[in-house]
Amino acid sequence: MYNHPNLSGRVAVVTGGGGVLCGGFSLALAEQGAKIAVLDLNLAAAQVVADKITGKGGTAIAVACNVLDKASLEEARARVNEILGPCEILINGAGGNHPSGTTSKEALEPADLEEAVEGVTTFFDLDPVGIQKVFNLNFLGTLLPTQVFARDLAMAKNPAIVMISSMNAIRPLTKIPAYSAAKAAVSNFTQFMAVHFAPVGIRVNAIAPGFFSTAQNKALLWNDDGSPTPRTGKILAATPMHRFGLPEELTGALLFLCDEGYSSFVTGSMIAVDGGFSAYSGV
Repeated sequence: MYNHPNLSGRVAVVTGGGGVLCGGFSLALAEQGAKIAVLDLNLAAAQVVADKITGKGGTAIAVACNVLDKASLEEARARVNEILGPCEILINGAGGNHPSGTTSKEALEPADLEEAVEGVTTFFDLDPVGIQKVFNLNFLGTLLPTQVFARDLAMAKNPAIVMISSMNAIRPLTKIPAYSAAKAAVSNFTQFMAVHFAPVGIRVNAIAPGFFSTAQNKALLWNDDGSPTPRTGKILAATPMHRFGLPEELTGALLFLCDEGYSSFVTGSMIAVDGGFSAYSGV
């Protein structure tokens, strides 16, 4: 379906590579002949993705890595360089949300100001530590890998960094203020890096996925019996295509941004892959 010979033989580092979406990114790049370093805090998950790639005749290694620990990232870089060679493509995919940065209700109600209710987290109950955890994972979890791998990228021919932002960066969703703010920071950081790295030839762009049903957001989207939650109903009503995206529907944008044959003059951009969510006013 895709033909990107420019990517063949290049070393691609994918953080969060053991997850559903970033695992798909790893497989898609491998199918174009890239050599993949699947980085993830969960080594077993990374190994599953690496094994899929090698099972199809591709080249991949799984590397345990904490994107919030610079020493861990330096160790990962050393392993990647030793086995595959210096990084030429960096996919900053590690991220996620946490319940400690989430409110129970979509909006504050007058009754919430009168007395605390057990099991209900209002805006005023949000834990600063939890907020910091979410922000760090999404923002520092892109800054630190970039600091470590961009030194190699700056020496590569036609290097590219692809950030994974979100629709939350454009329109903050209810109940998840920490995640929305963090992804907005990722989008802003994408533009900063595009300017900062332009003199050394590194293109930096972002993909902003709309709504995809993954293991991470399963509890928000589906009831235990498999029926859709009210939140799912709202999401699909606000998505003109009236469905969730499929992981493979991110592939075209990914390969476009990585391949200078298609995007050599594209940097500092964010591509929405959202079924029209960002275009719909609700009316």
